[in-house]
Amino acid sequence: MAGIGIKLNKIFERNTIASNLAGFAYSTMSTVTPMFVVILNVVLMEYFLDFGSLGLVERELFSCTVLYTFIFALLTASPFNSVLSKYMSDVIYEERYEDIRPCYYMGLFMNVALSSLIGIPFCLWEHFVGKVDVFYTFTGYCCYISLVLVFYSMIYLSIAKKYQKLSFFFTIGMVWSFVFALFLRHIMLWGIRESMLFSLMTGFFLIAFLEMAVIKRYFMKNSNRYKSVLRYFGRYWQLIIANFLYILGLYVHNFVFWNTDMKLVVAKTFVCNQPYDMATCLAMFTNISATVIFITRVEMHFHDKYKKYSEAVIGGRGADIDSAKKEMFRQLANELMNLARIQFIITVVVYLIAVVLLPSFGISNLTMRIYPCLTVGYFIVFIMYAEIIFLYYFNDLGGVLLTSLVFCLVTFLGSIFATDLSELWYGAGLVMGAFAGWTVAYFRLRRMERQLDVHIFCKGSLLKPGMGTKPPAKVYDLSLIHI
Repeated sequence: MAGIGIKLNKIFERNTIASNLAGFAYSTMSTVTPMFVVILNVVLMEYFLDFGSLGLVERELFSCTVLYTFIFALLTASPFNSVLSKYMSDVIYEERYEDIRPCYYMGLFMNVALSSLIGIPFCLWEHFVGKVDVFYTFTGYCCYISLVLVFYSMIYLSIAKKYQKLSFFFTIGMVWSFVFALFLRHIMLWGIRESMLFSLMTGFFLIAFLEMAVIKRYFMKNSNRYKSVLRYFGRYWQLIIANFLYILGLYVHNFVFWNTDMKLVVAKTFVCNQPYDMATCLAMFTNISATVIFITRVEMHFHDKYKKYSEAVIGGRGADIDSAKKEMFRQLANELMNLARIQFIITVVVYLIAVVLLPSFGISNLTMRIYPCLTVGYFIVFIMYAEIIFLYYFNDLGGVLLTSLVFCLVTFLGSIFATDLSELWYGAGLVMGAFAGWTVAYFRLRRMERQLDVHIFCKGSLLKPGMGTKPPAKVYDLSLIHI
């Protein structure tokens, strides 16, 4: 992420109100623009295509299709993201750029295969049991696969520091999707639901196509070394499980409430809980600025301290190493505290605005009663994720895995317990899970601070590993020593 940091440093070094606002706008455009343009596109399509004129079943079918598309595209991409990012980082560090294309193709095959394994049976059930027409079902499946391709290719653009291009591609895709939806509805006279879903599918496919074009142009050579990619999946299996459990933990509380008396079943296929899902969406948006703040501050401050410590380890004195380590962990603590302080202020302000304004936009009272507890939960989740990123910096894969496992498991069990509480405490499961995960990550960071010298200097081997006969363990025979 150093590419953002260089640009942000140039903006913020002016130290004016205008430069601070410009820096915040730039970091926002570089990180969360894709999410906002997708939401804006859906809202505009619903307004200009008169989505509200449809019946309840048709509206809920479209909403559930989009909801399932995003959730399961993220879930099926999550086992591959961290491992492939690690492989890409190592390859770039070693300047073996010709190994990136094999990594892309192998990961793409595995991701699409897993996604299809889940998506095809679901779509068959949707058509034959739910009686949803073939065209809509197939369009929904294509939309799902297109979004899988989008999420997968985003890994490589992020590693290549192409954040602005990524935001630009999403903007192009969603503008095309909106215009095409109007064309299908008013010129081709398609149905409202079909026009919206088909145009979304083409928009996601356009984004994926543009991403692939940049990747192929950026990494032109192909070494055809596919086995080395597979070996990384075995070597860093903790990353596979940890990232999947983290993403699952973000939605497992929704899955629990999808099985309560509040659930809504659409076409005997889709299950949702509209008030709880809406409250979840609002709570995530309330705290989404934490992502921008964290990336901005890490790029501007912590990355330099980490680089200074790494350089001291390579060729510095013992005193320089100790000094750099203390500065690095002092900066780490400051970043976590500043993130919590700033995000707390933003969350309170956004929450107050939401409580005042959202009921006038038709948000139900039940949703607004669920919303506060989930807001607290996602506030802690994003702070916990910042700790996870720092654990990645120190290669503490066991700590990341333990944090994600505790977060997901406690959230699941806590959400089951919360289903028997009043609506105000429905989000208690997420709060408990996020706090448990935050606690585990905090103590892992403290442990890493105490044992960093052991972690850095006492791993590895003096002899190069290889195949052959193991040398004898006895170094000398005491009886042969003459005093």
